[in-house]
Amino acid sequence: MSAQKPTIVLVHGAFADSSSWNGVVDKLQSHEYPVVAASNPLRGLTSDAEYVRQLVASIDGPVVLAGHSYGGSVISNAAKGLDNVKALVFVAAFVPDEGESAITLSGKFPGSTLAEALRPVPVTLSDGSQVADLYIEKSKFPQQFAADVPEETAVVMAATQRPVTDAALGEGASAPAWADIPSWVLVATEDRNIPPQAQTFMAERAKATTVSVSASHAVAVSRPGDVARLINEAAQATA
Repeated sequence: MSAQKPTIVLVHGAFADSSSWNGVVDKLQSHEYPVVAASNPLRGLTSDAEYVRQLVASIDGPVVLAGHSYGGSVISNAAKGLDNVKALVFVAAFVPDEGESAITLSGKFPGSTLAEALRPVPVTLSDGSQVADLYIEKSKFPQQFAADVPEETAVVMAATQRPVTDAALGEGASAPAWADIPSWVLVATEDRNIPPQAQTFMAERAKATTVSVSASHAVAVSRPGDVARLINEAAQATA
């Protein structure tokens, strides 16, 4: 009798939504993996991670948890102490240590041009706190986020992007799940959001199995086969 296939839970990052995983979902489902593309609230790291944690805890059987971009910070927080999470996959993502934020990590090495592409919108959260929702300017989105995606697709992605709060990007991570759970990292070598050097540094620190792909930050859209292949490798290695 074959072992139960793990459920693959995919967590998007900032300036994206669950549909950014569509190509990856299609390839994973063709190999009969159960897949859930979670909705990441993008409001605050602790609360976003707790939201994902509760979703993952509700799943029967083993889970491979994958995160893109800021979603990497979320999955590292969320998976801590969850026995059903067998592998973590970081896709052009933050792999933070305790206390590190997305902002500090993206500025650790040169190369990110995200800051000058952002448009802040002041908003009030449900708890009354005042924050800024951050969007990438639509005119800058294709080159900044998705330079290797067909332009017509990138324009749609710009229109449908979900903002992240500045508070979420500035919040420090809790103790990392990658210290206890086997991890895989995909480095996007043409990334303009998270410098490739930063991605490599975080992967080496986490002692992760690492692959490099010539792709923009939107690697799950432009190279879904490479992303699905790494997730499959993680699933098989931890079965």
